[in-house]
Amino acid sequence: MTPQIVLSFLSFVALSGITPGPANLTSLATSLTYGKYSALKQWIGLITGCITDAMISVLIAFFLGTALNEYVKYLAFVGVAYLLWMAFHMLKATYSTDQKEVKEPGFWRGYFLQLTNVKVILTCITALSSYVLPVTRSFPTLLIFGCCLGVIQPTCNLVWLFTGVALQKFFVKYQKIINVVMAVLLVLCAVSLAVVPFKG
Repeated sequence: MTPQIVLSFLSFVALSGITPGPANLTSLATSLTYGKYSALKQWIGLITGCITDAMISVLIAFFLGTALNEYVKYLAFVGVAYLLWMAFHMLKATYSTDQKEVKEPGFWRGYFLQLTNVKVILTCITALSSYVLPVTRSFPTLLIFGCCLGVIQPTCNLVWLFTGVALQKFFVKYQKIINVVMAVLLVLCAVSLAVVPFKG
């Protein structure tokens, strides 16, 4: 495994982790509505879910090998539908500093959101099949790269979480405009995923 491949892998994962997606936008919305501590409780669920996704992807990569690429295109279509559903709900979302009426989100909401986050699953599978499998099918190596996937993406997610904390008043004031912007970002994510089946 050359340093160039490792650097390319890390760059891909970091860029995928920082771009808008269900987990990032949910962290932003949670920190806006409930504040930092509630968002961090949810984030612990997000990181646990991401590690679970990464480990499942490692097992799939190890047993399917290069044949894995055949299944990515089908997963992409599921991801498109999921992101469009998220965009629709983002348009209807409201942010308020009044936390009494709605149950506070926590670990399990974050965990199941990330566990079903097709963007994360696709990133894990694409990263392993594009950068690791062409070089080695060693299970320990796949496991190391899987751990990187499970940690880097939720770390990028913290940027969105703390952005919501820092700009809470601004987001509440301009929530309709911001909801439209975030919904559009999710739609753009869906469009980029729709291109995956036609690559190569």
